[in-house]
Amino acid sequence: MSETMTRPQGKTLTLNSADNIAVALANLDVGTETAQGVSIVRRVPRGHKFSVRPIAAGEAIVKFGQIIGFAKDGIPAGDWVHEHNCGMGGPDGTLSHDYAFAQGAIPVEFLTGANQATFQGYRRSNGKVGTRNYIGILTSVNCSATVAKFMAQAINNSGVLDDYPEIDGIIPFVHGTGCAMDNQGEGYQILRRTQWGYTANPNLGAALLVGLGCEVFQIERMKQSYGMTETDTFRTMTIQEIGGTAKMIEWGVEKIKEMLPIAARARRETIAASELTLALQCGGSDGYSGITANPALGVAADILVRNGGTAILSETPEIYGAEHLLTRRAVNREVGEKLIERIKWWEDYTQRNGGEMNNNPSPGNKAGGLTTILEKSLGAAAKGGTSPLTAVYEYAEPVTEKGFVFMDTPGFDPVSATGQVAGGANILAFTTGRGSAYGCKPVPSIKLATNSELYGRMTDDMDINCGDIVEGVSIEAKGQEIFDLMLRVASGEETKSEKLGYGDNEFVPWQVGAVM
Repeated sequence: MSETMTRPQGKTLTLNSADNIAVALANLDVGTETAQGVSIVRRVPRGHKFSVRPIAAGEAIVKFGQIIGFAKDGIPAGDWVHEHNCGMGGPDGTLSHDYAFAQGAIPVEFLTGANQATFQGYRRSNGKVGTRNYIGILTSVNCSATVAKFMAQAINNSGVLDDYPEIDGIIPFVHGTGCAMDNQGEGYQILRRTQWGYTANPNLGAALLVGLGCEVFQIERMKQSYGMTETDTFRTMTIQEIGGTAKMIEWGVEKIKEMLPIAARARRETIAASELTLALQCGGSDGYSGITANPALGVAADILVRNGGTAILSETPEIYGAEHLLTRRAVNREVGEKLIERIKWWEDYTQRNGGEMNNNPSPGNKAGGLTTILEKSLGAAAKGGTSPLTAVYEYAEPVTEKGFVFMDTPGFDPVSATGQVAGGANILAFTTGRGSAYGCKPVPSIKLATNSELYGRMTDDMDINCGDIVEGVSIEAKGQEIFDLMLRVASGEETKSEKLGYGDNEFVPWQVGAVM
């Protein structure tokens, strides 16, 4: 993606001078004459692609100046280009990239002093900064999910929170695993990192961790691993130890009531934007995602990095085919090679499970104009902006490096975001072209619509319309608009998802390995 998007040409858009396709900004009927000098020979839906010259069978199809697939058969000029005539494999069935490790990293010009942006956040005793102030109830196993929900309901529905306006609510983080698993395996390690990461996330002012007692995922073992001790803002208990469900719920409600006045002492104060850790997400993508919202979010991520903050790109299956653009930006070869290690892990993982990386895009993505995972990935990677890649993390690992980083996660949004939050994200931005319904307690989620039609149809769910980029608004201006909203949301302004009450069901730790 070496060139900035050109201006819209009527009902069409050319993205790069090297492209042999263009994008339809409206439904194009047969016979429509386009600004690219071709006549449409097959109807092209809005957001989809058409050929701007004849493309030979086996020839690369190029969008953003990058290969997104290969012609299955000869494609005449003006034809609709989609999965019926565009596939993943080239003439020899493969596509390889030059990773050019660390050869394209551009140093960041950091903002300091009075030039650095600020927000109003909660400074925790360990130095971390939160954008929200929740009390969380984590569960070691599915068997303790019900008591956690009952504890939260008892407090949230009692009216007691009216006396504590600094508390945003009580959240039960329940999940469907924690037992019937290897107690040393990869799945266990992921769950342990996720649980510890949520407990330590600065958007929680206090937390309980509740279990059954006989599960594989033992609370005491986790506490020992991380050197965790019980305090007035962190307590643990199991149903079997305390004597049953009713006693457990009573214990939890009492402990939360004890925690409320302590967590409510937190007050917002002026804090540098360097303390923001932004989770980058996209879901329900369409043909506009890589043209509008994703690159605009990339601009916002770059602004945050210049302010000393952190932006986490994830969803490894959705950067597949675009990883060569990231390895070039790695600060050193080691960081770039770690990213490729994760790519190879995914190739093996999908093969072992009878899948393939091109299972993505989803049917909804394809209906919106995306054809191959290569095309989707090129657009998804744009969320990461242009800053150097400073680190690569495994799922739910603590993010300790500043700047632009990558975390290995699945593409499924709730699972991916759960890993990012466990890593320390305290704010999230989510682009969508189809209209994903999503929230992410304890982290506020800003929803970015990729097209104006979606924004108008789902305005109660979308925080910002990025569709006006194809109507003339610059990507840079939209990125600044996103960053400005990030600061307001980090300071307490509610997102649309928060107003709707989303976020109670989006805690989904990645489950890897055999269920025994």
